[in-house]
Amino acid sequence: MTEIRQITKDDAYDAVAPEDFPAMMEVDRYGARSTAFDKIISATHDHFWDPLDVKYIDFTEGFDLDTQMVMPEELMPELKLPCFEALSEAQRVKFANQSARWMLSSILHGEAGALALSASLCHILKDPGAQEYAANQTREEARHVTAFAKYIQARWGKPLPVGSTLGGLLTDIVNAPEVYKKIVGMQMLVEGLAMGAFATLYANSNDPLLVKLTQLVMTDEAFHHKFGKIWADRTIPNLSEDEQNIIEDWAAECFQTLLFNLVNPEQKQVIYAEFGLDWQQVQAEMLEAFTDDDRREHMKEGTNIFRVLIKTLLKAGIITDRTKAFYATYVDMDELKDEGERMVGDDIAEEGIRFLQTINFGANSDALKDVTISAAE
Repeated sequence: MTEIRQITKDDAYDAVAPEDFPAMMEVDRYGARSTAFDKIISATHDHFWDPLDVKYIDFTEGFDLDTQMVMPEELMPELKLPCFEALSEAQRVKFANQSARWMLSSILHGEAGALALSASLCHILKDPGAQEYAANQTREEARHVTAFAKYIQARWGKPLPVGSTLGGLLTDIVNAPEVYKKIVGMQMLVEGLAMGAFATLYANSNDPLLVKLTQLVMTDEAFHHKFGKIWADRTIPNLSEDEQNIIEDWAAECFQTLLFNLVNPEQKQVIYAEFGLDWQQVQAEMLEAFTDDDRREHMKEGTNIFRVLIKTLLKAGIITDRTKAFYATYVDMDELKDEGERMVGDDIAEEGIRFLQTINFGANSDALKDVTISAAE
């Protein structure tokens, strides 16, 4: 079997090779269950929802894609470029909605990656508590795949192909045998990216169905993010300098890949051709119109997906003085450091959980209680 450097500092994250199933049948393993994830696991029933049950969400709700934009025009930067001036109003609406389709397709592919990664953790985590948590997340990611697939089917018929950047990163993370790569890459960065994107969709979408869907998904994702936070709290303070550098470099590599490529016009070229536009011209005009100063200005917004990612890494202790300058190019690191522990989307998720409790337990049920996601650790 291949030797893998797991960089494990807590027994809860002890792992074996995927093919080492005999290790899962060691008799002492069953009684050595960590309690680190019990609160997250027990809260699962509070945010249960079924994308196939109309009492939670009804995908037959209509929306006129010919006259309405799923996302407002001000969130579509390409529409400000010279090469888009020749488009008619109807074409502008169609382009905006195709862009929304591309973004939601990327989210769907990301959810498929999270599903596969969670399942892969079940193969390698020896701790029964960690394994049970991973199994719960696998179930929740599966309903996200169902839900986004149904939304895209209702609005456009089918999703667009995954971009090479996102597809490559997801493949690397899912296939990585190292637990730290899976947790930093997926539970912290991709999940953090998703929470920022969902918060933006929830706050700005013109489609009530999408608003409802993103809130339901966020009720799950907020807990998935907590799993990564628990890992960081138990791992990062105990790393050697060499181990800290390895994890820090992996996080920076993932972040840089996402920052410079995720919204690059090259990734969206499948859309531009439909409108007679050359993606390279779009890219050239984007580079001229939107500078690093513009990027820094956008990153001041609390729901900016890349700001959320930097805050996630900073609060986890994965950004040190060694790499701080790289991230400080885009955000005020001291300002981020002074912000509280709560993440963007926590309030939205908690409101969604109270809604789900009302459905699942009834408004007058004793099971109905106040929820604070940050306390579920």
